[in-house]
Parts: sequence; C-alpha cells; structure tokens
Amino acid sequence: MRTRTGLASVAALALVLTGCGLKSGSPLVDEVAPGSVGKGQPLKGASLTVTSKNFSENIILGNIIGLIFKAAGAEVLDRTNLPGSISAREAVVKGEADALYDYTGTAWITYLGHAEPIADPRKQWKAVRDEDIGNGVTWLPPATLDNTYALAISKKNNAKYHLKTLSDVAALAKEDPKAVTVCVENEFASRDDGLPGMQKKYGMKLPAANIKKMDAGIIYTQVNKSNSCLLGEVYTTDGRIKAMNLDVTEDDEQFFPNYNAAPAIHTATLDKYPEIAEMLAPVTKKLTTELAQELNSKVDVDGEDPHEVAKDWLLKEGFIKED
Repeated sequence: MRTRTGLASVAALALVLTGCGLKSGSPLVDEVAPGSVGKGQPLKGASLTVTSKNFSENIILGNIIGLIFKAAGAEVLDRTNLPGSISAREAVVKGEADALYDYTGTAWITYLGHAEPIADPRKQWKAVRDEDIGNGVTWLPPATLDNTYALAISKKNNAKYHLKTLSDVAALAKEDPKAVTVCVENEFASRDDGLPGMQKKYGMKLPAANIKKMDAGIIYTQVNKSNSCLLGEVYTTDGRIKAMNLDVTEDDEQFFPNYNAAPAIHTATLDKYPEIAEMLAPVTKKLTTELAQELNSKVDVDGEDPHEVAKDWLLKEGFIKED
C-alpha cells in the first residue's frame, strides 16, 4: 500500500535467472509441511516468487504467502521488502513475482488511476478485481484487515488542542496556521489519496514549511516524544498507536479509501496452480485489523523478525506444521 521501513528476513542472497529477467531474492529454507491448508502438497515441483512492499505489515503478509506455498511443496523465492508500492506491484504484473498481499484502495487510486474511492469495501474490491484482470493480475477475496491512513497526536499535545476529527485539525489550521505541523512519508506527501487530497477535502492549506517528510518509523517517535510535529501520518493497523498511547483523529468526511488486504496473484500463475486460491482463502479470512495491530507490534515495538512472526502465527493457527 505505502512505503514503510520494516525488517526483512535474512538469508543468503540468490540470483535467479528466469524468462522474466534477472531476479534477486532469498530462497525460503524453512522445513514446513501442510497443516489445515496445502494438504497433498499441490504445489510440489512449482517454483514461485513472493513479494511485498517495504513496511512491516506487508513483509509479514508476504512471508505468510511464501510459507503457505512452501508447505504446499513449492520452491519459494522471497523477494519481500521491495521499495514502495509500485515496485512490488510491477513485479507481479510482469510475472517477476507470483503473489503478494496488496491493498484495494492503493490499486483503485494509485494503480488504476481513479480519483474517487468506492465507500463500500466489498464493492471496492470487486471493482479492482474486475478492472485489474486486464493487467494480468487476479485479486482473490479480501480480508477485513483495513490498513488505511490516519493522523495521530500525542495525548500530551492533545490535552491542549482537543482534536477529535480531521475537521478539528482543519479548523485549527485556519485559526492558527503555525500550530499544525505534520510529519509524513514522501509517498503520502504526494499521493492523491494522501496529504494533497486530504487537504483539498477538508479545506486545509498547510504551508510547505509545516510539512516534514521522513521515514514512517521516525514519525511515531517524533509525534510521541518531540515537538517537531503536532500530528503524524499513521496507519490504522499499526501496533505503535497503542504502544505509544496516541490519539487518532477521525476521518469524519470519509476521505481515505478502504485499504483491505487481498492476495494479488499473477494470473498466469493462478491459471497454472488454481489450488492457490483455495489455500489462501482461510488464511485471508483470519486477517483482521486487530490481528494486524498485534502482529505489527511484535515487529515494530518488540523488534521481532517479520518472517518469524508470520511463521509463528501460521503454526499457531494450524495452517502449517513444522516438518
């Protein structure tokens, strides 16, 4: 969906030459077997590549797919942690990667170029699915996990301003332009479904000097512990919101799109291995916003490795087993 810094699982670098070009990544070496999914190892003999964007949640989700494929018998190349949304997306479009968990709002706005999101999450997913099939990408049914944007403020600072909604933020920006400083990522600062569109929707006109661009991991600490920015761009599934006791302002005008996670599969791969849809369906069904906060917190707060977080969860749920 968006770029966030996360820890990638570390393994030996492998270079694999395929018909789609030179690809770098790390082979999954986990000794795992089917649990409740992948029985009979329907992917035995397959060579598949999984990818993700470079923020913790998406790296976890990419590893979830990779481990499911591995347990089902495939040889899996891990190309998670690619920079930005476009690089991971293009890898799947071109067939340089076979699968990732992507986000419906990102697809609709950023990839497919629509200005207005669809308010109903299911209709949003269906619209993305129906249009993106023409690009060689098949979207499987989505999770309820909704990783949308928000602006957050520390409770200490909010004791002074009492900001509950983005309309409150817009009113403060009009009354006291110097007060509203925001820390955001580069991508959010330029995307139509990010800061420019939000300002337009809420009638804000923040001076350029009030907008500070930085890595997402720094944003949370800057909002929590410093006065360099009053508000910061956060994501509703991020475990650091609760850990740092931040107040999240409500998107009362419902500007931000639904960002439901769903498996986006290279269509030719799915045609060859249709069992992928059946294997991922029960996994996706378990992915909620609350679960994402829990898993993300393990990485971003506790410092655990995303690959191990993904593996531990799959084992706990019984989707895979240790071999």
